[in-house]
Amino acid sequence: MTARERILKLKQEKNALILSHFYEEGEIQDIADGVGDSLYLAQMGEKAEHDVILLAGVVFMGESVKILSPTKTVLVPDMDAGCSLVQHSPHDKWRAWREAHPDAICVTYINSSAEVKALSDVICTSSNAEKIINAIPKDRPILFGPDKNLGRWLSKKLNREMTLWPGACEVHILFSSRKLFELKEQNPGAPVLAHPECDEAVLKYANVIGSTSRLLDEVKNNPAKKFIVATEFGIFHQMQKARPDAELIQAPAQGSCACNECPYMKLNTLDKIANALETLEPQIRMSTEQIEKSRLSLSRMMAITRGEAVTWPTTFKA
Repeated sequence: MTARERILKLKQEKNALILSHFYEEGEIQDIADGVGDSLYLAQMGEKAEHDVILLAGVVFMGESVKILSPTKTVLVPDMDAGCSLVQHSPHDKWRAWREAHPDAICVTYINSSAEVKALSDVICTSSNAEKIINAIPKDRPILFGPDKNLGRWLSKKLNREMTLWPGACEVHILFSSRKLFELKEQNPGAPVLAHPECDEAVLKYANVIGSTSRLLDEVKNNPAKKFIVATEFGIFHQMQKARPDAELIQAPAQGSCACNECPYMKLNTLDKIANALETLEPQIRMSTEQIEKSRLSLSRMMAITRGEAVTWPTTFKA
């Protein structure tokens, strides 16, 4: 029996929902019940009625699903599937940063640990970040992290001053602005689509800046026959399925490396997914206390995304 066949069989036996991020390999996206960005995965995980949720992505995504659906068994295929943004925002330093700005609203990118989420006022994704920022009273200072590029882009676009955490995605900062300029010159008329985690020097050449789902929508709806895309290569699978007639060119990296793929996402395989469903391991395990501490900031995000009003704390309390 192939890994794919095992997965389909075990999914029924375990009453499992399989969710995949856009950055996974195409064969994983194709066996998933839902494929999307971080916001979509959180929403699907929150409303899932299955006993088991397997998240083919990285660990922080599985943690978010567990926080929002604490009674579910939440699996990740590989517990080593981390994130550079998580690694570079340790919770002890994050706490000190927060304590240094007690009157600020802390907006934290979902690419963060559960411990950091517990020290935050509201979470955001690249899909809903503008909506989250616009929901914050204009007289409140804002802390934003851990991705400084996303924060800088939001600050300029929305004209909101922010204090930024100095973190960056190790994949998106590798795109070369010089090479992108040359590629754009060689392909006149091809729209450049870029994720806001890219450096500012890259974003200045972009025609469209947005989350993975926003970039996918652009490819679906823009009649152009050629696109230059500055984000992780996994999204090309869904883009090509949506537009088999279009030529998709990944924006070039610095130096000679072809390193615009997330090494953590690519740790997941069909065999690991099948084994996780069979053994119900590796499983996201969090204490009730940790879940409760982390849930408030995620719940605020979900409420604002639904268009609901929220209340903001007057000062930081750990």
